[in-house]
Amino acid sequence: MNEQLGFSYAILNDSYAVGNGTLCIGAFLLIPFALKYGRRPMYIVSTAAQLAVSIWSAKLETVADIMLINAFSCGVGALAEVIVQMTVADMFFVHERGVMNSFYVWAQNIGGSLAPVAAGYITVSQGWRWVWWWCTIFFAVALVSYVFLYEETKYDHSAIEGVGVHASQDPVMEFSQAAGDEEASTEKKIDLPEAKLEPRTSKGSTGPDAYRSRHLSVIDMDSSISRKSYLQRLAFWSSSPGPLSHFFRHSYQPFLILFTIPGVFFVSLTYGALIAMSTVQVTTLSSWMAEPPYNFDAAQIGLMSLPSWIGSTLGALIVGPLSDWLIVFLARRNHGIYEPEMRLWVIAAFIPFVPAGLFMFGFGLNSGSSWPVVAVGYGLASFGTLPASSLSLTYLTDAYTEIVGDALVGVTFTRNLLSTIFVFVLTPWIANMGIKNVFIIIGVLVTAVLLGTFIFIFYGKKFRVKFVDRYRYYAVRQYQSRPV
Repeated sequence: MNEQLGFSYAILNDSYAVGNGTLCIGAFLLIPFALKYGRRPMYIVSTAAQLAVSIWSAKLETVADIMLINAFSCGVGALAEVIVQMTVADMFFVHERGVMNSFYVWAQNIGGSLAPVAAGYITVSQGWRWVWWWCTIFFAVALVSYVFLYEETKYDHSAIEGVGVHASQDPVMEFSQAAGDEEASTEKKIDLPEAKLEPRTSKGSTGPDAYRSRHLSVIDMDSSISRKSYLQRLAFWSSSPGPLSHFFRHSYQPFLILFTIPGVFFVSLTYGALIAMSTVQVTTLSSWMAEPPYNFDAAQIGLMSLPSWIGSTLGALIVGPLSDWLIVFLARRNHGIYEPEMRLWVIAAFIPFVPAGLFMFGFGLNSGSSWPVVAVGYGLASFGTLPASSLSLTYLTDAYTEIVGDALVGVTFTRNLLSTIFVFVLTPWIANMGIKNVFIIIGVLVTAVLLGTFIFIFYGKKFRVKFVDRYRYYAVRQYQSRPV
């Protein structure tokens, strides 16, 4: 674009910043539809929109084109930053979310690390317009997959009418009967009026004494209920009941949640700072290494994204299974009670890699060091970034499951606001202070944010208890809310 259309690097950076700006507001406009009508229609509509924008991108000619393309593409793309986390919360148990969120963040990083490698070779061999034609092909395949393979995950949590509740005077007898009778078709509510329950004393112990709740439910599936047909499961939408006022409040409620619940603000700041840092690295790399002493072409600049992919892949392989194992281990030590803050210990272990990699990256570019120095720094920073990003999102999902949609919209707003600010000011900032000082400041700020993890490790539960009434207030304002 720089050579053929005459777009300066400043214009290209500004177009990227415009995209980050629309990423800030896109989720506020689109997520209410996902909450009201389900995940499936939003996946389909957004993929179709990206398909159309990719065709437009392949044909762009003017500065107005590139600005509008980034605005529309990122505005619709903002949906992906929230709806995938909502889907994970819909489908997976607490002890599975660490792996799944790590996989999601890792897959997302493929777009930021391996895509530039492919784009570099496509640009050299076929021209830059074919980068977008290939995107068109991939989005077309994705659209067909969503239409014919993706089933709705927004389940109706309301009780089934006509199913009674059976109370037992003997909790031990009720527990034994429920455990042995897999054909029961009712929900049995067990009330332990005066029983004093002791925690588990050994691994694998069962029975009423293994439970700490005073009200236990044993839910048995009714095998006589027929499964929905293929066409029923692929219905375009699954609308939730409620007036329009319930719909529109999800456009402003995320702001209120963001600034009134400390855990949500902490996750938004952590995730936003890490993504903004990565954005600065990508932006700097693409422009700095095209100049002396490196003089890299498009393919070589694309290859410099490989260290980021390697670092994030190693981080994902370690952090997902490790965090899920750790919470089970710590929950057993805590008498079988899981606390969302238990995951944050894993983030703490990866904090040193972020500033170390960032400083190596910035100092290497400043001194004109050989490209392996820059590559190793890039990889180290990515190795530390992925665990902190994925586990902060998992913490949010675990701690605030009932409001995760609105909470993630607030997180997305902060993440893209920070990225927009950093990209807009990056060029004059480097010109005035030098790239070395810029990366020192960014490294110190990101490290300070990450050290806030320890505040939530030790005081996160107290914050949740203190603000539990506010959480419940927003939870009952969701579509198909459940008792909390």
